[in-house]
Amino acid sequence: MAFGAIQRFPNDLNENRAIGINLPFNGAGVFTSNYQTKSAIKNNIINYFLTNPGERPGNPTFGAGLRAYIFTQINTNNFDFIKEDIQQKLSNNFPNVTVNSVQVFAQEDYNIINVVIKYIIENTGINDELQLTFE
Repeated sequence: MAFGAIQRFPNDLNENRAIGINLPFNGAGVFTSNYQTKSAIKNNIINYFLTNPGERPGNPTFGAGLRAYIFTQINTNNFDFIKEDIQQKLSNNFPNVTVNSVQVFAQEDYNIINVVIKYIIENTGINDELQLTFE
């Protein structure tokens, strides 16, 4: 058994097999397929963070509920809590994703929160960055 071996997903080897759908929905037929594991995991994380608990029928605990932070007073103390909350929710719901950093920026006059998450998908060599904006 090899330790530290990089895992290759079999679906990534077949360029004609779609793995998931891209967000936002804006393709010619509404859905645009993605063909790489990196894109599929990124879209799954986006979907998780943009969903509030209780929005998904049959799975009431799914979702991060980050939009609730928009209606709280924006200050640097909240940023630390948001960072910890994001890291905890990612580690609980996406165990193969390791967070490198979470940055939170706010446009206080417009009540907008920007979140930048840099992460690694374990044992795959996939590094990615996700930018979310909550208005």
